[in-house]
Amino acid sequence: MKNNKFSEISTEKLLKNEKSLNTVSYIFAGALSLLFVINIFLVFYKGFSVSNIIPVALLPIFILNMNTLKEIKKELQSRE
Repeated sequence: MKNNKFSEISTEKLLKNEKSLNTVSYIFAGALSLLFVINIFLVFYKGFSVSNIIPVALLPIFILNMNTLKEIKKELQSRE
């Protein structure tokens, strides 16, 4: 997301962003969990490979999404 200050964005736009980011984050979490499980099995059957790093490399994106979602919720609560 751009380096926007959430206080400058309208409430309607924040609600829309919250809804879409929430959906995307949970889908991403599901995909990340699936990748972790698949990689655990692949490590046991084929050994370690470079592709096993992918879920770990994608984890910061998920953390950033969740932090942004918390900030949006905090801003929405402050407006009520």
